[in-house]
Amino acid sequence: MTKDEILALVLDKYQTQPEYLWKKYPSFAVLRHNHNRKWYGLLMDVEKDKLGLAGSGKEDLLNLKLPDDLISILQADSRFLPAYHMNKAHWISLRINEFDSQEIANYLQTSYELTQK
Repeated sequence: MTKDEILALVLDKYQTQPEYLWKKYPSFAVLRHNHNRKWYGLLMDVEKDKLGLAGSGKEDLLNLKLPDDLISILQADSRFLPAYHMNKAHWISLRINEFDSQEIANYLQTSYELTQK
């Protein structure tokens, strides 16, 4: 799944407009609840070497909040990485190009629900 597809999904399902908060990282998109302003996702493109991945270039990531017990299980899957610049006990990074749209939608829904209070 691509960043543009994720942005279209969250606009359609959650009426979320991405926020671009950092001049240094103009492509990093924060996904927030409209009612409480809490983050439920962060889309980023990060240099592979900063993530410990082989190769050059950038990796598209989506940080999501998931249940702690699920995070510990998912970290065994190479499609997931420890959350980039977030609390690694409660958040995880998904390598979005490795997932189909239904998987991303399911994880987004979980993150949205966990952060709605």
